[in-house]
Amino acid sequence: MADRPVLHVTFDDAYRNVGSVLDELTALRVPVTVFACSAFADDPRPFVVPELVDRVRGFEDEVLTMGWDELRERASMGVEIGSHTVSHPHLTRLEDSELTRELASSKERLEDELGRPCRFLAYPYGEHDERVRAATRAAGYEGAFALNAKGVDTFAVPRVDLYRSDGSVRVGLKTSAVYRPLQSFKGALSRSRS
Repeated sequence: MADRPVLHVTFDDAYRNVGSVLDELTALRVPVTVFACSAFADDPRPFVVPELVDRVRGFEDEVLTMGWDELRERASMGVEIGSHTVSHPHLTRLEDSELTRELASSKERLEDELGRPCRFLAYPYGEHDERVRAATRAAGYEGAFALNAKGVDTFAVPRVDLYRSDGSVRVGLKTSAVYRPLQSFKGALSRSRS
């Protein structure tokens, strides 16, 4: 049991500013995965997608993305690099052909650029449904990470999302054993009101 990791840290969007944290985590031998959008790695720039424009205004330097050289360097240091699609769309809203392109093209590009398998996907916005999970399997991923996932599914591995605005009390709650059951109850309550 002592050899089994109890923590796996994941970062979406491949921000450059996670570099120092990655160094510390790998030194501590904590498993780390960074999920990159291949279009942003092609053209490293601030990670600005329509839903986040207002949130990142004035902080563009903090959301600069890693390019291929930085991703290769991190991969050589033991950081797993996974896919976050090509362009960070809402996958559940895409037509089948576009969904396939977002999943398969990103995986292929990451594998070509990094020279290693791209095993995992993180769903943009944590959004997925049965069709998206099936397309992810068909694209050749070994698993996928989601938010608000229920049950046991390697294509909807639950994660705890932490943000800059989360204070220590909120971080403590989100990482506690009661958080996930509390979220499930909250989801069930909101569905019953609909």
